[in-house]
Amino acid sequence: MNDVSKTTRIAVLGSANMDLVVRQPRLPQPGETIFGSGYGTVPGGKGLNQAVAAARQGGAVDFLGAVGADAYGHELRDLIAAEGIGAAGLAEAGEPTGTAHISVVDSGENSIVVVSGANATVTALTAGQEEIIRQSAFLVMQCELPVDALAAGIAVARAHGVFTVLTPAPVVPLPEGFLASVDLVVPNQIEAAELTGESDPVRAAELLSAGGTWAIVTLGSEGCVVAYDGEVLGLAPARPVKALDTTAAGDTFVGALVARLASAGGGLADGGPVDGAPVGAAPVGISDERMIDAVRWATVASSISVTRAGATSSMPTLAEVAAILA
Repeated sequence: MNDVSKTTRIAVLGSANMDLVVRQPRLPQPGETIFGSGYGTVPGGKGLNQAVAAARQGGAVDFLGAVGADAYGHELRDLIAAEGIGAAGLAEAGEPTGTAHISVVDSGENSIVVVSGANATVTALTAGQEEIIRQSAFLVMQCELPVDALAAGIAVARAHGVFTVLTPAPVVPLPEGFLASVDLVVPNQIEAAELTGESDPVRAAELLSAGGTWAIVTLGSEGCVVAYDGEVLGLAPARPVKALDTTAAGDTFVGALVARLASAGGGLADGGPVDGAPVGAAPVGISDERMIDAVRWATVASSISVTRAGATSSMPTLAEVAAILA
């Protein structure tokens, strides 16, 4: 890859699952059996979700992770190819492809149980995966892979000026200083409270962003809190819609956010660099204006996704978001 492609390239280091989705009127009580109203399989996993969301928003994306040599693994590879996502960093593991067992109730809320499978085998990075990160402008991660792999990704990214983005979900024990080493952390309100001990999302965002880090705490239908270096920039409102299924709404938000940041840095969507950054330079820093613009874009993408069923199946295209913001 040349330097111009580095300004827009997004590496996603994360999980790839097949989602097994049941629609039902409510969650059953312990020991209770109820009838569901529908069942389907949808490609998912927080890593693959974010990769697809970014690709559909015009991002040039490479996916790093692992799937099994089974039918689900082949389906996920087919999706990755169809979305135009680079798969050179996708390994084939001896374990089965990961699965997520999702219950979606009639209100649109969901509960999820993940069986890691092949994802749990990604404990270190290959030389090829490290090279993909070096040649990227952004590294996007979640916590559905072993922490050692994420730490390795961060080390490579920091050594080569790559902007790092972490969705700390699910919340897992992290090494001391891990969150502070990330450029942008994007938890939801529950995750932010677990990480900081603060139930107030504003205070949680301040704590998570201390020391020169960006933090965006998502609040579902209430929008999100945006903070940098210990100070809150403001509350970004959500776009009011009637939710059908909130599965992967947060992943859609993150994927669209990073794709928009990448487009501003290299001109994917609307042409030309911003903030005086020359074409060919990776985005070492992000201005307040650039981040707020990306949050606005991501908010619309996420609002579209919750009106549709499924994870990757619900994610909008660049044209759909652009039409709303026109």
